Amino acid sequence: MKNPKSMSRRLFVGGTVASALPGGGAVARALSKNLQPSPVIDGLSFLPENLDEIRQAGLTAMICDVSKVEEVRDSDGTPRYQRNFRVNDEALDAAISRIDNSDQIFLAKRGSEIGTRAGCAAFLQFQSCETIGDDLHRIEYFHTQGLRVLQLTHHNDNLFAGGAIEAEQSGLTKLGREGIAEMNRLGLLPDVAHGSAPTILEAAQASQSPVVYSHGACRAIVDHPRCISDDGIRAIAAKGGVVGIFMMSFWLTANARPKIDDLLSHIRHVIDIGGIEAVGIANDFPMAGQQNLRKLNNDNAEGVKEYLGWWRAMRALGVPGYETDPKHVVIPELNNLSRMASIRNALLNAGYSDAEVAKIMGGNWQRVLVDVLG
Repeated sequence: MKNPKSMSRRLFVGGTVASALPGGGAVARALSKNLQPSPVIDGLSFLPENLDEIRQAGLTAMICDVSKVEEVRDSDGTPRYQRNFRVNDEALDAAISRIDNSDQIFLAKRGSEIGTRAGCAAFLQFQSCETIGDDLHRIEYFHTQGLRVLQLTHHNDNLFAGGAIEAEQSGLTKLGREGIAEMNRLGLLPDVAHGSAPTILEAAQASQSPVVYSHGACRAIVDHPRCISDDGIRAIAAKGGVVGIFMMSFWLTANARPKIDDLLSHIRHVIDIGGIEAVGIANDFPMAGQQNLRKLNNDNAEGVKEYLGWWRAMRALGVPGYETDPKHVVIPELNNLSRMASIRNALLNAGYSDAEVAKIMGGNWQRVLVDVLG
């Protein structure tokens, strides 16, 4: 078992203050506007190579995917991305070692730890139960090591549940129901992002604790199976969970040029369907943004080309939602470390109250993490 070390200096307590960020810059000014003493929480991101980026991003806490993906190909060459036990057991060890040796971030095991130590509270996640296989004892094993969030599936069907990116949709399996019961017993947060519509509904019904859709978008706005339906939003909200709206712009809008308003449209839709306490912010890109797009100065027309091979392979398989090539990857104004500050300002400018913004920017994530993890 790992023994995470406590951190040596404090950067954030509950919220973000201007003096905690470099030079009192744009991130600091924006996040300290109105002196809002609320947490800033990312519902899905990754450990950056430079851990100081976490401080620069102004995060109080994050759900941090530490799983590693292996690309495998079907006999016809179709790419699939899987997370097996050995690779991810090693990946979890490596992530905890990095965290233990940093004063920017600490390994959090309980939601109540948010804001109580120096740095950003990291709640570690695997983005798929492929790592569990058919051995439910592995859930407790990983929980003991420090894992706190477990996603049922990533795009494709597995032993636990049906994935969103399949020509035919299926839901939760018997093993998946048993796995959710084990997560409930241990106090581990079930995540239904990337799940099929039936998986989302059935998991919310099966779980005795809140479930989350850590990162995604609304299907009522972009009709794609990777996006969550209104019924899914209602099911998660009814359970006390959170829907995290992410940065992948081709699932935020079909317009030629993505804007911050497109992100706000999804936030607004979740609120309309599930209530103000049902929505949060997620990333799903590296901390500083999608790196290839940054190198291209956010030239979406060029950057989207790296996604077209996979997109067209899904189209060839008859998966719904892939009929038209995407036009972009990122909202340029959000593809940087100032993302959370920019979103917060946009919400305030759109007329949301301080209390509402506090919930969207992190309060809702904090609530569900405390509810499930203690």
